Amino acid sequence: MRSRKNRRSKRKKHDEHIDETWLIPYSDMLTLLFALFIVLFAMSSIDAAKFKQMAVAFRSELAGGTGNKEFLSDQKPKEEKELSASGLESEKIKKDAEAEVKKQEMNELKAVQQSIDKYIEEKQLSSSFKTDLTEKGLMVTILENVLFDSGKADVKLESLGIAKEMSNLLVSASPREITVSGHTDTVPIANAQFASNWELSTQRAVNFMQVLLQNKELQPEKFSAVGYGEYRSIAPNDTPEGKAKNRRVEVFILPLTRNMQ
Repeated sequence: MRSRKNRRSKRKKHDEHIDETWLIPYSDMLTLLFALFIVLFAMSSIDAAKFKQMAVAFRSELAGGTGNKEFLSDQKPKEEKELSASGLESEKIKKDAEAEVKKQEMNELKAVQQSIDKYIEEKQLSSSFKTDLTEKGLMVTILENVLFDSGKADVKLESLGIAKEMSNLLVSASPREITVSGHTDTVPIANAQFASNWELSTQRAVNFMQVLLQNKELQPEKFSAVGYGEYRSIAPNDTPEGKAKNRRVEVFILPLTRNMQ
């Protein structure tokens, strides 16, 4: 009888014992996951030098050592600081060189502007031509009453000589790129030839460019034509004088620095 009770007591104590051996592999798995996240974070946020330092420290930690905690520091190694300073200096030198090239190119464009202004003065065309030197380049504006009849896109016969003289002046701008743009006032146009001011302004730019390119010293691949319609006015359109100013063709000479970009 007593023996049976003892067996029941032992069985009860044995049932109350909980097996905790699963904690060992579970702990190992957590450790490996933690290590994996550290590696992924390190690969995504630090450079090769610090990754190498991290790897050394990580191996030391797994071996039970104290490791190298340098990769956790916000301070950059001496070599990295020197490279950073060298990079900043190189960037400064590059920007200074670009600024000097741009300054020289703008001085050369100013000389081109002076040549064109001299021609305008000699031909007494100051009321029909004007030049503006901007950061984007040299712009020569030709008013409509010099080149075109109202509502027409063909260059007037009496203006062909002026257009050809302009082409001679543009030879000095080579090898710069040149854009010819056409503009109109806000008066609507809709006929069999032009559906809108877009077509009128674009055709004026193309026709004038074709006259310029009759000069074989110019490079056609350097030219482009564009029409802006009535959307880039330089004067109010509520007076005849303002409308006349807006009906124009512009020749834009780009700086060499822009061409190379």
